Amino acid sequence: MHFNKRQDAPPPDSARPSKTQRKQAMHDLQALGEELTRLSRDQLQRMGLDEDLLAALLEYQRIGKFEARRRQLQYIGKLMRGLAAEPIRAALADVRGDSAAEVARLHRLERWRARLLEDETVLQDIAAQHPQADLTHLRQLRRAALREQAENKPPRNFRELFRVLKALDSPTPSTTKAHDDDA
Repeated sequence: MHFNKRQDAPPPDSARPSKTQRKQAMHDLQALGEELTRLSRDQLQRMGLDEDLLAALLEYQRIGKFEARRRQLQYIGKLMRGLAAEPIRAALADVRGDSAAEVARLHRLERWRARLLEDETVLQDIAAQHPQADLTHLRQLRRAALREQAENKPPRNFRELFRVLKALDSPTPSTTKAHDDDA
């Protein structure tokens, strides 16, 4: 028996991905979706995800049974096939602190904290950049952190000072201005 080759079939070396490549891409998206399920509700909401995807991720976190979670994860993968994966990967890297921009931001905050511990007048710079800052609280944290360092105590207030500065400087969806490095 002899079969004729279809005339409209694409040549074997065409740019269309093979079935194996398509399956691998689907598995990659599902793995990305699985990484997203490990984030907290707050982190997911800050990422600016598609509404349906966000709802599916939150539903996954609510589900307790293994088989139901597996099916929900497949659904998340299906939803992700319709979305661009790179912006999601970039947002995930920002949340995890893997991106170069996030690392630079954290380093800038560490320098800011060091300058604040050296000189209290840095509070004026903070007030200029962040009018909503509670300067009294920052001043108290600074003094407590300096006292901790002098007495060789655990750096509880030192860390809290960093958390407060980080919260002040946290990027919001409406904030897109570039921050000055040491101003």
